[in-house]
Amino acid sequence: MSFWAVLAWVLIVEGALPLIAPSFWREVVDQIRQLRDGQLRFYGLCSVAAGGLLLLLLA
Repeated sequence: MSFWAVLAWVLIVEGALPLIAPSFWREVVDQIRQLRDGQLRFYGLCSVAAGGLLLLLLA
């Protein structure tokens, strides 16, 4: 799969929640805004690690 196809899928997945449930999406964003920087970095690290592991498993 090309980079552009993957980017297209990311945009589709990222846009689905605000399209389907905008009020829920606002609540989630408000909760994210209340997190400290360290908490956000930890969640970002977990996301990067999970994505890297998934890529290794699929390759």
